[in-house]
Amino acid sequence: MTDDARKIPTHEVTYTRLRDMILFGILEPGQPVTIQGLTADLDAGMTPVREAIRRLTAEGALLPQGNRRVTVPRLTPSILDQVAFARLTIEPRLAELAGAAVTPDLIARLEAIDARVDAAIAADAVPAYLESNHAFHFALYEASGAAVLLDMARSLWLRFGPSLRVVSARNGAAALPDAHKEALAAMRAGDAAALARAMERDIAQGVDQVRAALARGEI
Repeated sequence: MTDDARKIPTHEVTYTRLRDMILFGILEPGQPVTIQGLTADLDAGMTPVREAIRRLTAEGALLPQGNRRVTVPRLTPSILDQVAFARLTIEPRLAELAGAAVTPDLIARLEAIDARVDAAIAADAVPAYLESNHAFHFALYEASGAAVLLDMARSLWLRFGPSLRVVSARNGAAALPDAHKEALAAMRAGDAAALARAMERDIAQGVDQVRAALARGEI
């Protein structure tokens, strides 16, 4: 374990690991898991696992099932409409705010992340796409300085990510949303409004795919 890792409290490490299992589709919507099973999967004690579950339940990412089980909630059309409205309102605003703080270093970092997105799409590697796509969005959003909106966006991704993972596994990585090139071009041009529009298109692509899958009864 590195010195930096030792400085992170165990409960925070456990929360992050469980959050990533939800975000990147290791736990699928409707899949029940036991608390005991999570302690084994996370290599963590019962107390930090319970605390992680408590936090993620409060964020809407987990649903207690009784009998010491939890599950990732399934999206319904109504909930998807609400999540989509919130994402399409909050995230373009985060991108626009970040546009005023873009630096050459940030652009270089985002270009490197986008190269990983492209490689994942080319390799049809859905988990790698999901992780690098998330990294791109939040590396950009974190430059906004808008902590309240950023927390909201993180919570929305927890509600949306598992369903996108199911859709992605069926459709393949080539069909996944990717308007990052447009976003990077807007950043290089110093056009914050165009950056917001690019991220809005990126989000809308994913929402449309999940909505279509819901209509077909695939989620």
